[in-house]
Amino acid sequence: MNRSEILQHIERHKAVAVLRIPDESLFDPVAEALYEGGVRTLEITMTVPNALQLIKRAVENLPKDMLIGVGSVLNAETVRSSVDAGALFVVSPVTKKEVIDEAKKLDRVVMAGAFTPTEIQQAWEWGSDIVKVFPANITGIDFFKAVKAPMPHLKLMPTGGVTLTNGKDWLKAGACAVGVGSALVSGDDLRNKDFKAIEEKARILVEGLRE
Repeated sequence: MNRSEILQHIERHKAVAVLRIPDESLFDPVAEALYEGGVRTLEITMTVPNALQLIKRAVENLPKDMLIGVGSVLNAETVRSSVDAGALFVVSPVTKKEVIDEAKKLDRVVMAGAFTPTEIQQAWEWGSDIVKVFPANITGIDFFKAVKAPMPHLKLMPTGGVTLTNGKDWLKAGACAVGVGSALVSGDDLRNKDFKAIEEKARILVEGLRE
């Protein structure tokens, strides 16, 4: 897939599952539960043990319509190693030009993290395909609307503050996609290995975004 096709996939499916797990042995059943629930875009953060190996395994073993990317990227070297492992999109909690430049050089979609209107616009001008508004639970939906009003050209994705049922509200406020982490894969579900609960949560999220 080229960058344009990757971006189209993300915007079409709307939900980006942000995966942070404490044990790599949980990866396969969690990823399967998310897929069965309808999630088609999976961000594996670099905070996950053996994240690069999991990205490679996901690309090789998950259905081909599950788009695999990397999160928590802070430098160009991580961009390169993640793309080598098979990541098709790169997400950062911050805006760093070297991360954006390297991702674009490798023809991968990049989502730089930003918080203030100035940071958001800077990320966009540097070439971030989508700007990740983070942490969106601090800013809220009203902030999101306020930013989009004078800058409707922006493609924004909130991460943090997105629940299983308010995703459509973020879309109405101007988001092109939403990043969902603990609301989708909770610590309790991981501890209890309740993969059916994760599958059901994914289904609720995806169906809500389709409304």
